[in-house]
Amino acid sequence: MSAQVKPFLGVERSLTGRAWVSRLTDDRLALAIAQREGLPEIVARVLAARGIAPEDCAAYLAPSLKSLMPDPSSLMDMDKAARRIADAIMRGEKVAVFGDYDVDGATSSALLQRFFRAVGSDLRIYIPDRIREGYGPNAPALMELRDEGIKLIITVDCGTMAHRVLGVAFDAGLEIVVVDHHQAEPALPPALALVNPNRLDDTSGQGTLAAVGVAFLLLVAVNRALRDGGWYASHDEPDLLSLLDLVALGTVCDVVPLVGLNRAFVTQGLRVLGRRRNVGLRALADVARLEGAPGTYHLGFLLGPRVNAGGRVGRSDLGARLLTTEDADEAGIIAQELDLLNKERQTIEARVLEEALAQVDVALGAARRNAPPPFIVAAAKGWHPGVIGIVAARLKERYERPAMVIAFDGKGEGKGSGRSIQGVDLGRAVTAALEAGLLVNGGGHAMAAGITLREDKLDAFAEFIEGRIAEQVLAASESRALRLDGALTAGGANRALYELLEQAGPYGSGNPEPRFAVPSLRVAFADIVGKGHVRCQLQGEDGGRLKAIAFRAAETPLGRALMDRGTGPLHVAGRLKADDWRGKHGVQLTIEDAVPTRDATP
Repeated sequence: MSAQVKPFLGVERSLTGRAWVSRLTDDRLALAIAQREGLPEIVARVLAARGIAPEDCAAYLAPSLKSLMPDPSSLMDMDKAARRIADAIMRGEKVAVFGDYDVDGATSSALLQRFFRAVGSDLRIYIPDRIREGYGPNAPALMELRDEGIKLIITVDCGTMAHRVLGVAFDAGLEIVVVDHHQAEPALPPALALVNPNRLDDTSGQGTLAAVGVAFLLLVAVNRALRDGGWYASHDEPDLLSLLDLVALGTVCDVVPLVGLNRAFVTQGLRVLGRRRNVGLRALADVARLEGAPGTYHLGFLLGPRVNAGGRVGRSDLGARLLTTEDADEAGIIAQELDLLNKERQTIEARVLEEALAQVDVALGAARRNAPPPFIVAAAKGWHPGVIGIVAARLKERYERPAMVIAFDGKGEGKGSGRSIQGVDLGRAVTAALEAGLLVNGGGHAMAAGITLREDKLDAFAEFIEGRIAEQVLAASESRALRLDGALTAGGANRALYELLEQAGPYGSGNPEPRFAVPSLRVAFADIVGKGHVRCQLQGEDGGRLKAIAFRAAETPLGRALMDRGTGPLHVAGRLKADDWRGKHGVQLTIEDAVPTRDATP
């Protein structure tokens, strides 16, 4: 830790081995915001730490699409794509959307179909099977759509790297519009239009969008083309804002940065979701027992995993079908099926995670577990490809390194899914490995990537990626200090403060949830619940009490300290969450770290 950075509360090494530092580097900015906006200083600190200038706070606290929406035409190929799609609608042509099987793909596909339906047209949705067809467009599926009389196909959340397959489609007379956000190579596949803010010649500045965000901009452009073409003289113009619940769901679940336009999409989309007008989302919220106003947590951890479950361990089209149906009975049946599939996915995931952890621990050896290599890889035959992305995320969390989990089939071909840490661009490294001939297929973005490779290339691939990202991982590791937005008393960590903090949300990737230290707490009660979670009641020096939980911490130094009544007072760090259990209106602290006060330097 740099001698110039003063540790927060004097914590140079916590129970998780980290120093604590203030996220805010200039306290004067927080003071200026507090005075200008009449906000509590702790809320002002949160805003200032996210780079919000005093004069921008009012707009930041009320993000609007009007001020943040770009002209869709600023994206390369957007006008070409919009004109062709609008012409197809006005001519009554058969059109299909080919979507990825994850939440971003399902919401993008549903978004397009709902728009087509609203303007008096129809759209065929095709979602590939994860196991049988794999990621991205494939020639047999495109030929099947052609044989149905479809000439125009829109790919969503895929297609940017599908050079060979789109070449086959081109030769077969198909017109392809690619709508994507994954990283691109200089050479682009043969498509009628390729709308992707991450293509190298795109200057729109919208590279943080999920595919569903790009799809929404496409619909704005198509709507404009239909209006210019006189379509709405005889048809009702759709309410595009009513579709933002789908945009919010896909944006949060694809873990893109919640900044700028994404933040406005999610803020407005949560309001639309709260009205419960999408029949499928309403049914899914009911089976997930979502009560009260929805937030990003509900999208990312309750609704998203269930939409994903069909593509992971069930029928890949279930999510898109749920999001597009207008039949309440059908929605209820699909939602129940997705809920059951999600439970099945959790069981499979637990088994694969256990095996992957054991494999990595053996490979690393006891001496290296505290200093793992730059890239964590786990691979085996027989693992279910539908859960490898989730398991990769768990490995990333455990070892604080980019991680890739690969499931090989009996023919020696593996499907891999990777997750990265802040500051390490895994997608770009995977693209480089593809260009180097180490992969059959691959692509992604900074925080996540997918690959297909032959088993005999595994070691070379792992070595290549490790060499490619080693410096980035080192830089990220050196800055792994726990960043805190401020300090609270136990009594001050209340529901009123939580609701004020929510105004600076929605929180997620790129806009991290506020994290606070609560000094000098004693553990009044603690026990273990669920799968190794430590639940406790904390008491502060001010007499205030605070409910808290440390997830998956029972076998860690943090969990043991919380359970040991002889530890003495602790400085505790974590994030405030709403606690509405059984009608209560309180808060709970999610504990991320702690340190005995005796180990903190005054």
